Amino acid sequence: MRSIWTDENKLRIWLQIELLASEALVDEGVVPAADYAKIQAGANLWFADLKGLVERQKELERTLNHDVIGFTTAVTEKINDPASRWLHFGLTSSDIVDTAFGLQLKQSAELLIADVKTVREAIAVRAREHQFTPCIGRSHGIHAEPTTFGLKLALMYDEFGRALKRLEQALDSVSVGKLSGAVGTSAHLSSAVEARVCAQLGLRPTPLATQVVQRDIHAEFMNAVALTGASIERWAVEFRHLQRTEVLEAEEPFTKGQKGSSAMPHKRNPITWERLTGLSRVLRGNAIAALENVALWHERDISHSSVERIIFPDSCTLLNYMFGLLTRLMSGLLVYPENMKKNLGLSLGMWNSQTVLLALIRKGLTREQAYELVQRNAMKTWEVKHAGRDDADFLVQLRSDPEVARHFGPGELETLCSPDFHFREIRNRFAAVGL
Repeated sequence: MRSIWTDENKLRIWLQIELLASEALVDEGVVPAADYAKIQAGANLWFADLKGLVERQKELERTLNHDVIGFTTAVTEKINDPASRWLHFGLTSSDIVDTAFGLQLKQSAELLIADVKTVREAIAVRAREHQFTPCIGRSHGIHAEPTTFGLKLALMYDEFGRALKRLEQALDSVSVGKLSGAVGTSAHLSSAVEARVCAQLGLRPTPLATQVVQRDIHAEFMNAVALTGASIERWAVEFRHLQRTEVLEAEEPFTKGQKGSSAMPHKRNPITWERLTGLSRVLRGNAIAALENVALWHERDISHSSVERIIFPDSCTLLNYMFGLLTRLMSGLLVYPENMKKNLGLSLGMWNSQTVLLALIRKGLTREQAYELVQRNAMKTWEVKHAGRDDADFLVQLRSDPEVARHFGPGELETLCSPDFHFREIRNRFAAVGL
């Protein structure tokens, strides 16, 4: 990813665009073929020394205070012939800069799409491994009903499927260029040249542009990146909670020789999940900056330019790095089914409350009547627990309540109050997300 955003790669693409445009003008009868050959020969000298091109361009820019003119001047020096007059013919700086930018974004999006596919493969392996590993589901951080750890991970797999679709859409949106001149009228260069150059770069021309490609396109890309980061954070927070000492259902890998704290040798902290949480905030901040870039004066100002030189290389490189961390974490995630089983028992079987509620409704009670009976026995279970007794159990309370027990035959409540009752649709849920 870093190589995509180097100055060497940027100027290589600039040089490629200039050559493709000149070549197209040869076919249109504007540029003599002999002059194009000289332009190409000069350009090839810089293709062989991109580092030197960057150095010379920057040296010229210090005087000219214009990056593209610094570039064209450096290329003209290498051509060293009157044929150089055809270089940049009919083009404006943004024709080169924005078209190259579109190609860099396309290259970056392709890498990010490959990354998210790799992450999903790692998640899928762990989801299948723990498809029927029981654990407690939580709402508001409080025990709700049983689920499986595999179903949690299937949900994660599905979420990154949406991230994949967003990145694919972003790839399509940003894969555009423009060679339509200073205000987008194609007055000095035909739209056929624009279409030909873009096609050779693997881009499509924007239907209309001003001096620049419109920045809502780039904001869409950045929002896809930020949303992907938000999904990473969503799961980072989940696994950070699951690693808490009093929960400890899952834990990030702790490698040999690793240290957890300078003061407390016993510590194994979720530092990588926390890093991902923090970095996602950077992506969101950059997305806001991209939205601010949408509003430009008339056919163009350069208020967006300085921002983009920071946020796009940083965000693409950062998300690429985050995907690498996430893949490593998911592949090496430590899972503790015994702790999940222990935690499942902490709510004393009260996660069966809705199952019993619905069973009573089926037997003819109103919802209000059924709710009162179930809640009453749940509260009694808590009271027994808080009294320090070891016999606190929701099922015991239900069986001992004659107003509840009279509605159920022998063994019926026991069948209802089983984790297996909640897992009947797990295979179908997996199939729904392609697992």
